[in-house]
Amino acid sequence: MTDVLTPPAPEAAPKPPRSPWRDVWDQFRSHRGALAGLVIFTLFLLAAAVGPYIWRVDPTFITIRARNLGPSWTYPLGTDQLGRDMLARMIAGGRISIAVGLTAMALSLVLGTLVGMLAGFFRRLDGPLMRLTDLFLSLPLLPLLLVMVMLFRESLSQRFGPETGIFILIVFAIGITSWMQTARIVRGDVLALKEREFVLAARSIGTPPGRIITRHLLPNVMSPIMVSATLGIANAIITESALSFLGLGFPPDFPTWGRLLFDAVDYIRDYPSRVIWPGVAISLVVLSANYIGDGLRDALDPRIRGR
Repeated sequence: MTDVLTPPAPEAAPKPPRSPWRDVWDQFRSHRGALAGLVIFTLFLLAAAVGPYIWRVDPTFITIRARNLGPSWTYPLGTDQLGRDMLARMIAGGRISIAVGLTAMALSLVLGTLVGMLAGFFRRLDGPLMRLTDLFLSLPLLPLLLVMVMLFRESLSQRFGPETGIFILIVFAIGITSWMQTARIVRGDVLALKEREFVLAARSIGTPPGRIITRHLLPNVMSPIMVSATLGIANAIITESALSFLGLGFPPDFPTWGRLLFDAVDYIRDYPSRVIWPGVAISLVVLSANYIGDGLRDALDPRIRGR
């Protein structure tokens, strides 16, 4: 008898390496509040982007005979004191408020990241930039915003138009008064990272400072920057709503959620729903952004990920 040689079993193919972003997503979705916040924030974004194409009602169209109506099939959220459709105004206000939040957040992140990166990497710039940061932190933000709006409102409105001019002014005012926290966070991370072995190795082979910052330091501080982004959106929306509520934001025929609150104050006793709808929208967007930031903080921290 001859022994039958069985061919060796084929080795199992090695599994592809697991993506770190997959780990981040698994950790993020385990945070129920962050996942719910992401769903709510996405719904508001979709409503602001797609809503005007579905509900094609002019938010500035006045119908005096239909003023102060309650919810109905024709007007799902009722009408205001001039007969304007509240649902259309809520959608239009959401577009402006969210656009202001995203744009002001982007501006503050750029300023904060630039200041924090330069202060943490270059020792000679650390002192002056941090003293500038402390100076901005010591300023009373709301009075400063009010002064900026009062000084530049008319000139920008005449140059760019009332809507575009006020949009540029509010975004700029919020952006340059909310970058300080990001700068401090980025500076602290850069101070720790620039003493790591991979940065020292890059320096030893003569890598220029600009390349070290863009290729080695900036990718490693993206996690706190992303967390600051979500919190910056909430802060910008609240600030814009406060300015509009004080009557210093956009013009009356250019609705935002804060402006809707300002217009509804005089009718709060007779028609409280006019205050409830924009107030609930602001609260949900801000709360969802805060929960998203909380979830990102846990998901992007390797010490917490996987628990």
